[in-house]
Amino acid sequence: MDAESKRVLEYLTEVEEAAEDVLTNKQQIVDLDSKRNRNREALNALRNDIPDSGKVKVCFGNMFIKFPKSKTREMIQKDQEQLDKEINDLRKGLKAKVNRLNEMQGKPELRGYSLSPLSGDEIKAINSLLKR
Repeated sequence: MDAESKRVLEYLTEVEEAAEDVLTNKQQIVDLDSKRNRNREALNALRNDIPDSGKVKVCFGNMFIKFPKSKTREMIQKDQEQLDKEINDLRKGLKAKVNRLNEMQGKPELRGYSLSPLSGDEIKAINSLLKR
């Protein structure tokens, strides 16, 4: 194999690895979001029927354990916070990886891709300015 062929092969390998990394991150986001939705469903189910002093059955791995309802709610809420943090971190990293992939392929950087939503305080400030 001559030097030109090796260079092309290395380039294609790098692009393929970068694309695989992007796809892996996207799949992780989908999986974590699915888990977050299941947690949301569990929190909604906990709001109904059973008094706060009661116990609920919680699945840990392949077994069910009776846990106080309040502790179960706290555990699920902490898990939700952790999932939100992981998803946000993956999304931030995904932006950089997509830009790197586009750069490797010689495509221009995506415009508006690195935008972030306004915070609650920023929205309140804009609304107060618009009401004047």
